[in-house]
Amino acid sequence: MTVTTKKDGGLRKPTTGGIIIGSDYDTERTRKMKADADMAEIALARAKGELCVTADVIKAWENVLHACKAKLLSMPSKVSPVLANETEISQVKHLLEEAIRETLAELSNYQPEVDASKTGLGASREEAKEVKPRFTSKPNGRPKKIDKILS
Repeated sequence: MTVTTKKDGGLRKPTTGGIIIGSDYDTERTRKMKADADMAEIALARAKGELCVTADVIKAWENVLHACKAKLLSMPSKVSPVLANETEISQVKHLLEEAIRETLAELSNYQPEVDASKTGLGASREEAKEVKPRFTSKPNGRPKKIDKILS
């Protein structure tokens, strides 16, 4: 789209406040504004507790798997004295199944505690409740007319 100016009759590109639409500067400014908006959305979702840090999830799963491994490795020492006296295969099978179900029930109630401050990436629940303003700079430019009227 081109526009004819009145002074010289030449053609010029349309602008928005001195910035040529479609120029590199305009494109980069739009990209930066979108990135800033995306970062603000991520910060808000994190503050609301709707977003979690990958390191926290990994740490929680490590805790779950460690607890599972410990429980499974402790089963033989718990079950072997009982099974040593059994002669019937069906009874041995029943006791093993019972021990496995007991271990699985204990693991199903396992609640891993991941302290977000230890990973250094996640915000604690107290910090998540406090939404801090992202920018605290003073406004620049001339004051608005309403500011002059109120003061």
